[in-house]
Amino acid sequence: MSSQPAAPDAASDRRRWIALAIVMTAAFMDLVDVTIVNIAIPSIERGLGASFGAIQWITAGYALAFAAGLITGGRLGDIYGRKRIFLIGITGFTLASALCGFAVSAEMLVASRLLQGMTAALMVPQVLAIVHATFPAHERGKVFGLFGAIVGLGAVSGPLFGALLTQWNLFGLEWRPIFLINLPVGIAGLILGRRFITESRAPKALRLDLVGVALVTVALLMLVYPLTRGRELGWPLWGHLCMAGSVLVFTALLAFERYKARKDGSPLIELSLFRVKSFAAGIAVQLVFGVVCGIFFLVWTLYMQIGLGWSPLRAGSTGVPFSLAVSLAAGLSVQKLVPRFGRKVLQAGALTMAAGMLIYIWEADRYGMGITSWQMVAPLVVMGLGMGLIVAPLTDAVLSDVPRGHAGSASGLISTTQQMGNALGLALVSVVFFGSIDESEMAPGAVGKAFGEAFQQSLWWVVAVLALIFVVMFALPARPKQHLEGAPDDEGADGDGGAAGVGAQGAEALADPDGQGGADSKKEPVLTR
Repeated sequence: MSSQPAAPDAASDRRRWIALAIVMTAAFMDLVDVTIVNIAIPSIERGLGASFGAIQWITAGYALAFAAGLITGGRLGDIYGRKRIFLIGITGFTLASALCGFAVSAEMLVASRLLQGMTAALMVPQVLAIVHATFPAHERGKVFGLFGAIVGLGAVSGPLFGALLTQWNLFGLEWRPIFLINLPVGIAGLILGRRFITESRAPKALRLDLVGVALVTVALLMLVYPLTRGRELGWPLWGHLCMAGSVLVFTALLAFERYKARKDGSPLIELSLFRVKSFAAGIAVQLVFGVVCGIFFLVWTLYMQIGLGWSPLRAGSTGVPFSLAVSLAAGLSVQKLVPRFGRKVLQAGALTMAAGMLIYIWEADRYGMGITSWQMVAPLVVMGLGMGLIVAPLTDAVLSDVPRGHAGSASGLISTTQQMGNALGLALVSVVFFGSIDESEMAPGAVGKAFGEAFQQSLWWVVAVLALIFVVMFALPARPKQHLEGAPDDEGADGDGGAAGVGAQGAEALADPDGQGGADSKKEPVLTR
């Protein structure tokens, strides 16, 4: 039985493109929500009297909850229906956005952000699973191209929307509209999604590994929470014990997943994937690159708005050249460069990004508090080009040697690992940025200089990590199989490689809709109205 849907008639063709617009809007909403918060951090800090620890949890909490729930969210869609879980996710995300917008304390905002991350983990994995069930393989390249444009647009729009909404201070609400703007979008997505999205589910979905979900969540919390709160609390003994204990919980997770694989073949994490050299190396790159992103974007915002005293609008517009450079390089890398040069493109990206960081360090030191937005353009463009050369082709390289039957699980693991790295990086800001600032001995007029020096020190950490990434990339395949001359146009590679490359968090259904691999993976998804 063919796994491709039959050619659609005019009515169903219109329905599926409307469905695509709906799920892409939801994905755009999530992307913007990740980037929009950073630019409003100083306003949130003033409005709620939030500590730096709470500020970190406002960003890291979302990333952590998102990461912990991605694989689970994808599996729930396989079992109970992707349309159903998507609608539940977008409903929860909209309600959580309302709670964020009306938060009366830093603690309430942190809790609401955690809820936002959990509901996004239900919503986002269904996006590309719905695409896979709705569009035939020969059209998915066009769809993933559109999705890539959405990713680039989200990167540009988030900081600008955040800056404008904060600067305008609509109805005296200050930072709150950055969350409340999700309400009309989410409600429209819910209403239209019920009408136009076609239900699909795996005909033979695996059972949910609840023990695995619990273990990975506990392990992440035991690692990230002490890192986030440690400096603020004076690095208590329980924090060190908690971080050490997380290693034991991760070990228990691995042991249980091996047992689960032997018992019923339905582990949360497919450990056999880590025997593939390129996959193991790629997971390491994703994790560490996530740390880089988590550190840089938060300290960059703190440097511009608190250190230099810039307005949210000025800080947000300063980042536009960076975002445009990322989008430009991402498109070129996938379409033109990777087919010719393979992994050298990713390694060039790491070196280019590190070069941009070094230029930024030099400029920040030379111009000090008098640095201007236009002087930042050069390092930001260089950094953006480097990041674009990494983010787009990395997943193709990682999945190159992964068996087709495990491509969906591999995609979910890659995206989850990236989010885990992002959460870890946000937590490490306590060490690499605030660790160099002695607030107790700082005069009011010295804040800017101290933040500038801490920013430069943080960038040196990022440069060191990028050098490590460059070395680890040698373990990636010289050229992804789908770019080799004469390589078969495998549907699994098409579906999963492309999907994960643009953020397919946990969409296991893309190459293995029933989760079993082998012959079962060729069964047609169950579609219902």
